[in-house]
Amino acid sequence: MGRLDAKVAIVTGAARGIGAAEATCFVAEGAQVVVADVLDDEAAAVAGRLGDDAVATHLDVTDPASWTAAVATAVEHFGHLDTLVNNAGIVRVGPVESMTVEDFRAVLEVNLFGTFLGIQAVVPALRDAGGGSIVNTSSTAGFLGYSGLGAYVASKFGVRGLTKVAAQELGRAGIRVNSIHPGGTDTPMVHSDTFQLDPETAFAGQPIARIGRPEEIAALAVFLASDESSYSTGAEFIADGGALSGPS
Repeated sequence: MGRLDAKVAIVTGAARGIGAAEATCFVAEGAQVVVADVLDDEAAAVAGRLGDDAVATHLDVTDPASWTAAVATAVEHFGHLDTLVNNAGIVRVGPVESMTVEDFRAVLEVNLFGTFLGIQAVVPALRDAGGGSIVNTSSTAGFLGYSGLGAYVASKFGVRGLTKVAAQELGRAGIRVNSIHPGGTDTPMVHSDTFQLDPETAFAGQPIARIGRPEEIAALAVFLASDESSYSTGAEFIADGGALSGPS
């Protein structure tokens, strides 16, 4: 308790899955959180459950004006902003040879362009606060290629690279920028028809032979938002059950 006392964060994609777990863990550790998502009713439900330390706002991460409004919401409700968790993401499945331009572009717009816009939008507020932390959600797909996930992999490699550039540029302003790389995690995305996998068996070959829990990813975000990680920037933090450690 109290690891994020006096911190104010925007968490994107916070209506469900990892984002909702991050918002919940942040409030439990003393932060005030803007629960940001395009899923307005679900975001409002998360914020309502978290009480006075959370407020929901509509955020389309591909829209600069929507980002401006989200930052204003944080400052107006809680007085300042010092943390951003860029968590919103989508996936489209299909081989590179036949994936539509529209699907490929949509994934990059949300996952990569949305992360870029988020960084750009929060920097003035973080400077005003004297510094802060930006946590970008990449993936194990930011390290390896996965057949059928060309757009997703490209976007997550991009997030990994963008994180390092932003860390270089913003470090002297006291703004740290790191990336989280989840493996398979028990979220609505994994359970959708898109993947058609059995979570009980799909991860059995990993050293930790199970699917990850959203709270386990959220714990990394708490660490990176806290002062405990004050000497970490431009770094990659992996939570994948050992999937990247070698072939199973």
